[in-house]
Amino acid sequence: MSSTQASKNTLSFDIKSTLLPLESVIIRSNNLSQVIADLKSRFSKHPDFFDNDPIMIDLTQIGEEQDNPSLDVSVLYQELKQHKMNPVALRSKNPNHQAWAELAGLFLVTDAQIGQPMKSKAIDPKSAPVNKDTSQQTMNDKIVGNPTQSNEAIPKQVVLEAPHATSALVVDKPLRSGQHVYAKGRDLIVMAMVNAGAEIMADGHIHVYAPLRGKAIAGARGNKEARIYTTCLEAELISIAGVYRTSDNPIPKEVAGKSAQIRLIDDKLVMQPN
Repeated sequence: MSSTQASKNTLSFDIKSTLLPLESVIIRSNNLSQVIADLKSRFSKHPDFFDNDPIMIDLTQIGEEQDNPSLDVSVLYQELKQHKMNPVALRSKNPNHQAWAELAGLFLVTDAQIGQPMKSKAIDPKSAPVNKDTSQQTMNDKIVGNPTQSNEAIPKQVVLEAPHATSALVVDKPLRSGQHVYAKGRDLIVMAMVNAGAEIMADGHIHVYAPLRGKAIAGARGNKEARIYTTCLEAELISIAGVYRTSDNPIPKEVAGKSAQIRLIDDKLVMQPN
């Protein structure tokens, strides 16, 4: 059979439904100057936190009363780009924001399109591999899906693609004050001391097989299942999924200077001896 004949029987493309994991930047103030200042304060020290990652701008938390002027979303868009974010979608109830999104080519998201779960009948447990990675399920406001479909449009069988294993970032040298290490999209393992003034950050778990005296930030992108492990807990700051504790609040005696693990339980940091 010639290639011309084969092409008549085979389409050169496929169309499949998908769920896209997006970071959601939720704006909570109409004061654009304050928003920009807070963005710079949060990310100026971590210029590699984003790497042109697709994000959704969420403006549903800001008021739109007459005495509360509408935020200039075009300026916000440019500011987010400065921090290596790539806005691809907008969620807003403001008609002006929606009109701007259409002109800018951004996908307009409605409440009905946020986090729509797959119906259980659409999954065949015999043929679909189980995805044990729950990190995406624990990230707040970070899943943007397709519009709700009718039952006829839902495929009878959904095949889940198992994620590729990502090795942890391993650091085997002491970290001095002012040094910063970020394990993007994976765990971080530190084999030497993290001195006061140093900062370690990971999207997953953090393991420190030495005294931890600096700052440790696990679940940096909202993974509430992340944990921090250390053989000697003396940290000046610890944080998991945005919940943090500083040295102003002393470490409990039962774990201070000892082997410990830190995790989130009901959105509270819990420190336990190992």
